[in-house]
Amino acid sequence: MARQAEMRNAIVAGAAGFIGSHLCDALIRRGFHVVGVDNFQSGRPDNLKHLAGEANFRLVNADIIDPLPLALRADVIFNLACAASPPHYQADPVHTMMTSVVGTRNLLALASDLGARFVLASTSEIYGDPLRHPQKEDYCGNVNPIGPRACYDEGKRAAETLSFDYMRAAKVDCRVARIFNTYGPRMRADDGRVVSNVVTQALSGSDISIYGDGSQTRSFCYLDDLVSGLLALGFHSSPVRTPVNLGNPSEITVSELVQTVLELTGSPSRIVYKSLPVDDPRRRKPDIALAKELLEWAPKVPLRKGLTKTIEWFASTRHEWDRVNTLVPAMALRGLNGAGEEAAL
Repeated sequence: MARQAEMRNAIVAGAAGFIGSHLCDALIRRGFHVVGVDNFQSGRPDNLKHLAGEANFRLVNADIIDPLPLALRADVIFNLACAASPPHYQADPVHTMMTSVVGTRNLLALASDLGARFVLASTSEIYGDPLRHPQKEDYCGNVNPIGPRACYDEGKRAAETLSFDYMRAAKVDCRVARIFNTYGPRMRADDGRVVSNVVTQALSGSDISIYGDGSQTRSFCYLDDLVSGLLALGFHSSPVRTPVNLGNPSEITVSELVQTVLELTGSPSRIVYKSLPVDDPRRRKPDIALAKELLEWAPKVPLRKGLTKTIEWFASTRHEWDRVNTLVPAMALRGLNGAGEEAAL
């Protein structure tokens, strides 16, 4: 089994995304040569502009659905390549599904050819609107396979199946992370996620939209904690033959999140209530006992501290996102918004 000390080259698919770009930074800090792959469907070039001229980073503009460049080499491959917020993954649901299925298969085949470890960024969305609370890795979920969110939910479920099939066939050492709601700098203002929506609306003084009555819950994990969890899973010394939940188990309601953001920003924004999107989960909280035992990992950043950093970042980049702020409620009115997982990535 390859150890991190023996690994020098990494591929990060979805490198220009919110989580992917921070993962590239963390790998480079660890001394890796990183090849970032992205088709920029939802990833942003600005997320990687600070790596221009970095000797240990190379960017490849490619879609993992297509045949991958033959010259790619890696000891470990991280697959974060998929639009992860409802407005983005529902904009082209067929491509979303194929990214998780065909794209994951292509990366697994590459990992098999190279003898590389494979780390899949899966999602808490595979639990759907859960009937078990909190969600533990052995829960099979409650997913609507024909609903508007299914392209993402079922795509990730299929990606997990492929990963474990490759592992059972002794072709690839696979690791699967089920990522719960993640937030922090480099989130897109127009991604339709609850944190980015609420923060940008509060900073601009716009009405803050709550979908449903605000009693639905989420568990928000700060970006730095999530990346450390991905690295802990990816470089664990032994095979990991089960998905591992990565998220913050501190559960709060959407209404509580909104009140915290209003307090931290001092915003005069009003709250308006709108219909809950189709299949939007009512409760979401990870059971992270396995991550604690296996990886000795647990999130460290309190919500208020993480939100303060996120608010500061959005405030410092207001000139970039202010022009799209009016698009957020417009997308929501089309039923595309929700307190969906990221992901993520």
